[in-house]
Amino acid sequence: MPHPAPPLRIALIGHGFMGAAHSQGWRVAPRFFDLSARPEMTLLVGRHAAGAEAAAARWGWAETATDWRAAVEREDIDVVDIVTPGGSHAEMAIAALEAGKHVLCEKPLANTLEEAAAMAEAAERTGANVFAMVGFTYRRVPAAAFARDLVRSGAIGEVRQVRAAYLQDWLYDAEAPLTWRLQQEHAGSGALGDLGAHAVDLSQFITGQKVAGVSGILKTFVQDRPLPDSPSERGRVSVDDAALFTARFDGGAIGSFEATRMATGRKNSLRIEVSGSCGAIAFDLENYNSLGFYDATAPGTRQGFTDIMVTEPEHPYMSAWWPTGHALGYEHGFVHQARDFVEAVTAGRQPEPSFADGYQVQRVLDGVQRSAEHGSTWTATGQLQGCRTTELQH
Repeated sequence: MPHPAPPLRIALIGHGFMGAAHSQGWRVAPRFFDLSARPEMTLLVGRHAAGAEAAAARWGWAETATDWRAAVEREDIDVVDIVTPGGSHAEMAIAALEAGKHVLCEKPLANTLEEAAAMAEAAERTGANVFAMVGFTYRRVPAAAFARDLVRSGAIGEVRQVRAAYLQDWLYDAEAPLTWRLQQEHAGSGALGDLGAHAVDLSQFITGQKVAGVSGILKTFVQDRPLPDSPSERGRVSVDDAALFTARFDGGAIGSFEATRMATGRKNSLRIEVSGSCGAIAFDLENYNSLGFYDATAPGTRQGFTDIMVTEPEHPYMSAWWPTGHALGYEHGFVHQARDFVEAVTAGRQPEPSFADGYQVQRVLDGVQRSAEHGSTWTATGQLQGCRTTELQH
C-alpha cells in the first residue's frame, strides 16, 4: 500500500478576488493530480477578523489571523502565498523567505523596480532548499502551454513577430469608483502592470525570447473618479488607463503590445499571435480551450488557420481532467499553478516563473514607463547582473 503524501502547510495572505482563485487552486489540485505532497490549507490572513473568518469558512481554511506576520513566524507553515496589493509584496515575501518559507506571490512581483530587485535578491540568498515563484497563471492555461510547445518544437519556424494585447473595459465608465487599482501607492501602475505584465510574460514564455528594449506611451483618460465610500466626492486617478509599446526581443523578433482597461466591449481578452518563418499561432484567453495554428508549409490550397481544441489527454495538464472535448475554465489555471508549485518544491527544483523571472518582467514595465516619460524614446530594459540592472547601480 503506497505511503500517504506528506503535508505541505499553506498560509494565504489576502482573501479577495485572487484569494478565492488561489484557494480554489490549493483545494482542488490534490483531488485531480497525484501530488508528491498534500497541500493543507492551514492559515488565512486578512486585515479584518470577520472577513477573514467568512472567507476561511467558504474556502476551507483551518484558521485565520489578522496580522500577516503570523504566517511568517509560525513554525507549522511551509508556504506563504501572497495575494495582497503590490505595495505590500516586498515586505511580506522577503520576511517569509528569510524565515525559511517557500513563497508564491501574485504578479506583478512588486510596485517598483527596486522592490522587485530586493525580492529577487532575497530569493537568491535562500540557498537550495527554499523556493519562490511569481504567479503568472496564464502560463498554465493548456492552450497557452501547448502554444509554447509548438513554437519551441519548430512548428512555426523562426519567430519573427509578436502581437500581444490584453483588453478589458471595466473602467470605460467615467463614473466607476476609485478603487485601489487606480492608486499608484497601492497598485504601482495601471493597465501596464495589471494587464501588460501578463502579456509580456506570456509572450516571452511562448517564444522563449526576452524583451530587450521598448518604446511606449501611457494614457490616463479619466483623471478623477467617485470615492467608493463618498460618491459625491472624487479622488485623483494616479495610474495609466492604457499602455501601448513596441519591443525588440533578444532572439531577433519584434513585437507590439497593448494593455488597456478602456477597450469598450472587451471583457478579458488576452490575445497573443506569434508569426514565424513557416507558420503562426494565435491564442485568446476569451477562447480558453482552443489555439489557432497556421502551417505555411502545407499546400496553398489547404492553408489557413486551424482551430485546435486543446482538450486531448496528450495536451498539457489535460490528462487529469475530463474526457476529450470537455472544456476547462478560468479557475483551472490556478489548480495547475498549485500542482506545478508543489511538484517543484518537493523535488527540490526551482518553480517557474521564479522571482528572477518576475523581476525581468518588472524591468520591461519600468522601461515602458521611462520611455513614456521621455517622449517614447527607445529604452533598453537592462541587462541582468546578478539580480540588478545597470540602472539600479547608479
